[in-house]
Amino acid sequence: MLDPDKPPAKGAHAHLLELTRSRLSEGSAANPLTVTVTSENQGGFHSKISMRDHQLSSDQPYGFEGTNKGPKPSELLLAALASCQEVTWRLYAEAAGITIDKISIELRGTQDLRGFMGLDQAVPAGFLKVDGEVTIESSASAEELSKLQETVDAHCPVLDDLLRSVPVNLSLNAKKT
Repeated sequence: MLDPDKPPAKGAHAHLLELTRSRLSEGSAANPLTVTVTSENQGGFHSKISMRDHQLSSDQPYGFEGTNKGPKPSELLLAALASCQEVTWRLYAEAAGITIDKISIELRGTQDLRGFMGLDQAVPAGFLKVDGEVTIESSASAEELSKLQETVDAHCPVLDDLLRSVPVNLSLNAKKT
């Protein structure tokens, strides 16, 4: 795997899949990896989220008494899926010798707020479903892209996280004020 703290040399990502597979097989790659994100409420529904050298804000829209200083958490979840799909498409396309000139993803998550608001225990608090469309500009055939999509959907980490049950353990660290 490439050094996560340094930008890759030009063209280095073209062989990322093969290089990472090789290093994982020989045991020279750091694995498993731990991804850490911290979030701290800034008042109201506004949160400051930090990861690696990056920060972003999350907030509720004005209609939900937020200050609209960033996307709401459910939008961040969709954004994580969309961007992970794009990365996975690029990674596996390059490894297969398929050129993708342009890729974009639009996702739509359907929510029923009765679950989040605790009005109906039979209604999930999160998304009921997520629909989307991957738009690709490529000289590859429809058959090549369809086969590539199967590979992408089988190996996209965020899609995998959403489709299977991931154990989550949130402990409480209560401090007296």
